Amino acid sequence: MTHRIRVFSLMATVCLLGTFGVSSKLGAADAPNILFIFTDDHASQSISAYGSQINQTPALDRIAREGMLFRRCYVPNSICGPVRAVIQTGKYSHKNGFLVNGNKFDGHQPTFPKLLQKAGYQTAVVGKWHLGEHMPPQGYDYSEVLIGQGPYYNPPMLKNGQRVKHVGYTTDIITDLALDWLKRKRDPNQPFMLMYQHKAPHRNWQPGPRHLTLYDDVTIPEPETLFDNYAGRGTPAKTQDMSIAKTMTASDLKLEAPKNLTPEQLKAWNAAYEPKNRAFREANLTGDALVRWKYQRYVKDYLRCVASVDENVGRVLDYLSESGLADNTIVVYSSDQGFYLGEHGWFDKRWMYEESLRTPFMVRWPGVVEAGSINQDIVSPLDFAATFLDVAGAEIPGDMQGRSLVPILRGQTPGDWRKTFYYHYYEFPGWHDVRRHYGVTDGRYKLIHFYEDDVNEWELYDLETDPHELQSLYGSRQIASVQQNLLAELQRLRRELAVPEVDPSASLRGGQDNPNSPATRSRAGKP
Repeated sequence: MTHRIRVFSLMATVCLLGTFGVSSKLGAADAPNILFIFTDDHASQSISAYGSQINQTPALDRIAREGMLFRRCYVPNSICGPVRAVIQTGKYSHKNGFLVNGNKFDGHQPTFPKLLQKAGYQTAVVGKWHLGEHMPPQGYDYSEVLIGQGPYYNPPMLKNGQRVKHVGYTTDIITDLALDWLKRKRDPNQPFMLMYQHKAPHRNWQPGPRHLTLYDDVTIPEPETLFDNYAGRGTPAKTQDMSIAKTMTASDLKLEAPKNLTPEQLKAWNAAYEPKNRAFREANLTGDALVRWKYQRYVKDYLRCVASVDENVGRVLDYLSESGLADNTIVVYSSDQGFYLGEHGWFDKRWMYEESLRTPFMVRWPGVVEAGSINQDIVSPLDFAATFLDVAGAEIPGDMQGRSLVPILRGQTPGDWRKTFYYHYYEFPGWHDVRRHYGVTDGRYKLIHFYEDDVNEWELYDLETDPHELQSLYGSRQIASVQQNLLAELQRLRRELAVPEVDPSASLRGGQDNPNSPATRSRAGKP
């Protein structure tokens, strides 16, 4: 076991094995099951347990109410595929080889599901995979995953590597598959680890049939930075292409119907959207009024997708309770990164700014995690692999860069737990024109380095006095000592994590695995 885990992790493992009576390596039926629920682009500010002012999420709130909610779960690289690779390996992008969307994951490298199998667990993954279709997911006894990003309706999927076709709404289908595996396919005499992973609420936010008109009769509050002019920041914020005002397409805004609907689905879709679209065209909006309309259309569709996720998570939680599995199943909820719901006039993610750096993370572990507890430690999806292995009593490889969260879940944060966190985003040139950058945060102060050849700029924020990160303080005398300390810490972390001085070649950056890539997107249909 790596020296990072130290004695506290060994003690936690001993306690776990003592609690369950036998080693999980023997496949003991009473070892804790693990249900990992994962969504795509789920903003914490759309979860009522995190204080959302725009919607309610009762099923997700149940996980927080019965478990622990983490306030500072930071992603190492705020983009879909790379975070998934981090979770599989417990290593940063530069170590696992998956830096940008469009890379292919090296499934031959050690991953936590493979190690759980060796520890006697049966493993399964259903839903979004997004690590390439060049090979079936490795380390899983059963897999049924979307191809690439996958559509919101009628998804083709790969079932243990073989293509199958489903008809229906993807969020419902993924849940049906998860429940079918739990009820009929798994061996009840073995502990399980199920990754139940949704496409939603990823772009372009197509609601399911039951939620097409949800929020039609309300006006969603606007974020106070919807009309941000980026005056206090550098070049990157001004040159991005992810604004609600300019970037969204007719498809994003549902001024065009999806192309892959069945006649019945299309009829329901048009009944919901055509009256609203007709009113929009007749209004002939311009300027700020047009931006406000786009924001309402976007955020309502996003929240409709979240409502479907919440409803389906509730189905799975109910099954755990009804089947008697709940008491011995750890339920983990998270997302691959945060997301912008109009803050700074944006949608999408990628930045080290708070909305995309922070991801929701909640854990319910009956008898271990104190119900209703809130944690402020700096944790990360980087830690998930080591945590799952620790829970199973399996050895944690010495080259994993994350640490087990088991002591924290028990309410005993180790004295040497991280106080700072390193972030690195690589995908430029690429989708949304967010410049490459890396940085460090301690939860209050944040230092960011944008390091393109034509834009070499630094930004520094004090989240206590400037929570929206509107005014960079880099170079300011009033914060000179903080800046100096963060610069030193950034270099220390880069050395400790063995971050290479030179990024991979441009051919490995700028992934094109996007539904509306710059090479194919047409602006002609935009309003």
